[in-house]
Amino acid sequence: MRVDKLLSNSGYGSRKEVKSLLKAKTVTVNGHVIRDGKIQIDPDTDKIEVNRKEVNYEKYIYLMMNKPPGYLSATKDAHDQTVIDLLSGEAKRFEPFPVGRLDKDTEGLLLLTNDGQLAHELTSPKKDVKKEYAATIDGEVTEEHIKLFQEGITLKDGYHARPAGLEVIKNGEPSEVLVTITEGKFHQVKRMFEAVNRKVLYLKRLKMGELHLDASLGLGEYRVLTQEEKNYCLSMRPK
Repeated sequence: MRVDKLLSNSGYGSRKEVKSLLKAKTVTVNGHVIRDGKIQIDPDTDKIEVNRKEVNYEKYIYLMMNKPPGYLSATKDAHDQTVIDLLSGEAKRFEPFPVGRLDKDTEGLLLLTNDGQLAHELTSPKKDVKKEYAATIDGEVTEEHIKLFQEGITLKDGYHARPAGLEVIKNGEPSEVLVTITEGKFHQVKRMFEAVNRKVLYLKRLKMGELHLDASLGLGEYRVLTQEEKNYCLSMRPK
């Protein structure tokens, strides 16, 4: 990794500001003054200091966001705002991306990271990572609907979804339910209800594996994962 990129990602300013630090001979690697930002270093083995203070480099960032409606689960888009637009400049330096996808009008738990291995493990259908959603449904939800979800619903395009959990919290017009799936197909929860002639009016993700949405996070707010949450994520990565 280039020394200037490491310093920039560690909060020492833009590439231009880091270049000034290098010119001022304030940066050392293993005790040697470094003036060339292109020099390659290994953050795991090399000791980097700025003004005689050791740089504690974090390679990965793990953020929990309460995604608001109206934002795309993407890193950039030509027309709409994305969840990355909600991040501070400091967080953006790590170049995080959303793990999985929440529809534009869906709220709730969204993990953002630059850890590609973890993202693959959490979104791979082979891993059976459960995602729980709170949903408001136009119309009553019956025992027959629950049974169909448990058996795995065939969507209108012919795709047969995996068995899913469906729990009625409040039945009526409309109904409130909890849905648990292990897949993440495009508009999946909405399409599952469409297949049984019901419409999703509101959708919010509450859980992803062992990660639970922090109730203290307002829409659009985010925070770094706690150590316990981070340990869960790291446990998902291949050894």
